[in-house]
Amino acid sequence: MIQPERGTDQRRRFAVLVEPLRADLYRFALWLARDRQVADDVVQETLLRAWRSLDSLKEPQAAKHWLLTIARREHARLFERKRHETVNLDDLIAVESAVLASDSERPDDEVHTVRRAIFALDEEYREPLVLQVLMGYTTEEIAKHMNLNQGAVLTRLFRARNRLRANLGLTSDDAEE
Repeated sequence: MIQPERGTDQRRRFAVLVEPLRADLYRFALWLARDRQVADDVVQETLLRAWRSLDSLKEPQAAKHWLLTIARREHARLFERKRHETVNLDDLIAVESAVLASDSERPDDEVHTVRRAIFALDEEYREPLVLQVLMGYTTEEIAKHMNLNQGAVLTRLFRARNRLRANLGLTSDDAEE
């Protein structure tokens, strides 16, 4: 009879830790994958791995970072297992240039314009910007997450914002560095 209570306690503990972070976890997975189905799969696998290793989480305050790290690794695992066919980009662009040129029904929509500009940033600038703006991470948390010092994160954020402004035509590239 002790076992069912213990399992119930563990389920309750898991729910209390994970439920408030589920939206952030999905948003992060969607940002990584850029595909809703893949993001759903990543979140599901992340939660499964988190459940299995719940005892390894010693500090409940670290749950968000812990889950996002698992999600990032799960996303990477997808590409370790799956080998994609290569496609000649010139042929693809020639055939589907209209599709590639617009990713929404309303190409003038500011949200889509900003999204495209963010995705155009180099990974080293895009990731800290997304972690700060979408996920609400502090620069200290970003530094821990990316294994950088806080000064490097601040520099990347500064450059990311400048490049984003330049990509959106709000400033020139000259003022960047």
